[in-house]
Amino acid sequence: MELHEALYTTRAMRRVRPDPIPLDAQARIMDAAIRAPSGGNQQNWHFLLVDDPGVKGVLGPHYRRAMGQLWETVYAPTLERARARPDSPASKSVLAVQRSAQWLADHFEQIPLFLFAFSLADPTGGSIYPAVWSAMLAARGEGIGSSLTTILSYFAKDETLEVLRVPVDEGWILAACVSFGYPTGRWAVAERRPVHEVTDRNHWGESPGFEVPEPLWSPG
Repeated sequence: MELHEALYTTRAMRRVRPDPIPLDAQARIMDAAIRAPSGGNQQNWHFLLVDDPGVKGVLGPHYRRAMGQLWETVYAPTLERARARPDSPASKSVLAVQRSAQWLADHFEQIPLFLFAFSLADPTGGSIYPAVWSAMLAARGEGIGSSLTTILSYFAKDETLEVLRVPVDEGWILAACVSFGYPTGRWAVAERRPVHEVTDRNHWGESPGFEVPEPLWSPG
């Protein structure tokens, strides 16, 4: 796959089929992940792949409870505004994302593969997220969709570590949980605010010196 196609079309794909991910594809995804840079090349990371129905069956209720807490706390004001004006473009986007995220929670046990990423002595995630993103890009090259979430880290950390049998006395930090599966939807360039609206140069509030009203890459 051409690099820019992967960069422009790798987006959160939460709705996926239950078809298993072949082990050789998993191997290619993870081998690409560990080629990512890490702080001081320490590689203080550990990855846990979860496809066992029993493990997913125990984690699923924790994930759904965590998702419920997310809607009731962090996202509560945003959802309230969206529901008050459901026909506005911004509200439609917010509500679509909520439906997609809730679908993943409701079908947690049917997701074929999860990747749990852990780091040591790096609460910022700066040394683990490049590897996670590389895994997601590699998955895109395999035609596999992915979605990164951190809600288990915030709302069910202890329960998740216990289920996964993580040695809690060694200092491992749960940085991310990524779902993987063959998507039911279509790959496309994600809609975003134009880059010149969120980018400055030299000082906050100063123009970057360019405008990009439309994506600089498109399919075909």
